[in-house]
Amino acid sequence: MKKAAVELARLFPGAVRCDVPLSSISRWRIGGNADILVSPRSIDELSHLRGWLYSCGLPSVVIGATSNLLFADEGLRAVVIQIGCGLSSVTIRGSRVNAEAGTWVPGLARRAMMAGLTGIEHTCGIPGTLGGLVCMNGGSQRKGIGSHVVSVVSVDVRGERVERNQQACGFAYRTSAFQSSDEIISSVELELEAGADHRVQRREMLDIMRSRRSKFPQKLPNCGSVFVSNPAMYAQYGPPGKVIEAQGLKGHTVGDAFVSHEHANFIINGGQARAADVLALIALVKDQVARATGYSMAVEARYVTPVGTIKEI
Repeated sequence: MKKAAVELARLFPGAVRCDVPLSSISRWRIGGNADILVSPRSIDELSHLRGWLYSCGLPSVVIGATSNLLFADEGLRAVVIQIGCGLSSVTIRGSRVNAEAGTWVPGLARRAMMAGLTGIEHTCGIPGTLGGLVCMNGGSQRKGIGSHVVSVVSVDVRGERVERNQQACGFAYRTSAFQSSDEIISSVELELEAGADHRVQRREMLDIMRSRRSKFPQKLPNCGSVFVSNPAMYAQYGPPGKVIEAQGLKGHTVGDAFVSHEHANFIINGGQARAADVLALIALVKDQVARATGYSMAVEARYVTPVGTIKEI
């Protein structure tokens, strides 16, 4: 990897870092060191990077704001491609919004609001980048960003660009075609509704933020909601947090990881938690809920192995 790091630094000066502690960028504050991390500053640079890695046969993994990722304690031997502020331009024309994948989601919601556009207010409290949000069809209040997507441009493993319309993106509740693809989302086109009163929207967004602050843990490291809400389980027993709490698991600890006292669908790093602690705690919660309800809860978070494979937990 040392030779690769030297060549990458030559090809993409200023965009490459080595021996990066993943715990410093992980929202869970967990993970060993990444050998190489590259932050592309344009879609052309992302295409060039992916093509070069493919031609060299080097493994890679893409990350954004790490809102739903758990990094291995051993770190990462694959090249980490971080989509962030270097890919965050936004253009608004009428009711159409074109935004690059590294755009910060709460900031995009505010920009749309100020432009008199409505439809993505529900994302204002989601701490992540647009690419990750679209990949997960994320949102809040049981809404998903996919309903406002017109098209998505991605970059495949060879560095070629691929464009999909909304239907081809395969959006469903908290999922999309990109979760089973090796492509990296690079830009998104959204269609919002025009003519909204931004003062009304601002009040709505402030209400959402106040609600999140009152219900969700804010101060200690976590990745947000760990388990996906299953509509069938929801109808019978309620959302994951309520079901987990009903099993008496609030505050339950494995190592230095524990189920939040504020909201049971959050797992907190108490300060020195390891990935192994979080994985063991997730397995315990899943097992107890399955025994009590008959439902196996899907996990929203993903585990990044030392070789760069992103696995379901």
